[in-house]
Amino acid sequence: MPTTDQSNAIAWTDLHLSPVALHLGFFDLRWYSLAYLAGIFLGYWYLLKLLKQPGAPMARRHADDLVFYAALGIILGGRLGYVLFYNLPFYAQHPIEALKLWDGGMSFHGGLVGTVLGILYLSWKQKLPALRIHDYVACVAPIGLFFGRLANFVNHELWGAPTNVPWAIRFPEVVAGMTVLGPPRHPSQLYEALLEGAVLFAILAWMFWKTQARYEPGKLVGAFGFFYGVFRFLVEFVREPDPQLTGFAHATGLHMGQWLSLPLIFGGIWLMWTAKARRVRVEPTLGTASVS
Repeated sequence: MPTTDQSNAIAWTDLHLSPVALHLGFFDLRWYSLAYLAGIFLGYWYLLKLLKQPGAPMARRHADDLVFYAALGIILGGRLGYVLFYNLPFYAQHPIEALKLWDGGMSFHGGLVGTVLGILYLSWKQKLPALRIHDYVACVAPIGLFFGRLANFVNHELWGAPTNVPWAIRFPEVVAGMTVLGPPRHPSQLYEALLEGAVLFAILAWMFWKTQARYEPGKLVGAFGFFYGVFRFLVEFVREPDPQLTGFAHATGLHMGQWLSLPLIFGGIWLMWTAKARRVRVEPTLGTASVS
């Protein structure tokens, strides 16, 4: 553990942040909820821009249904994934707590599985090319990841390991039943917002708009899985494991998030490697795509 100089670290409390965006008397509107809404609505807006380009795998009417199924998959899958992967013993004893989404506790990997299931259902129901729809959704997903990680920072949760970097943050922590400012830590939530959100969005946007990747089914979603997995795997080295999984991290040598990211990395490599063989051609007069 590095030696830390607490006097030079930024106190989270000095940033005057609050998990609650707006008090409505009987109900608190939290930034965590707003992050999900912002990700869904901005993602929908960007998806429509992508669908206007030649060779789109679905129509505007399909996008409306897709947003519904994807949002449902994100919320249900994300919560179920957190319950199963990160805190099953607690929720097995307190099942009603699993319904309290407003308290946080969502798993990206669980939300990913839920979204995939939603896309597969829509594709089967409407007879659409599932892999190409995954490509388009992959281009949109970093928007939600960006806002979600910012919400994690505002919630002062999922913080990083102790450090002496100049931008270290001292987060409120509960010690012996009292809330105190902890040691200076990496703001790993902001690292993930930058890498999994902004950088990943830029990579996929470049691939979509400047290359022929959208005509090679699986290339974009493969790139998403690979780069997200690598970014998440690396950031986990400077991020504290969930308290209830500290023993698991010590026993296995890797955090739960790293283990769950390995299939994304290798699956992403395979999808990108094999994408060229699935290339589709675009009908120039209609702007539609077919398998070549």
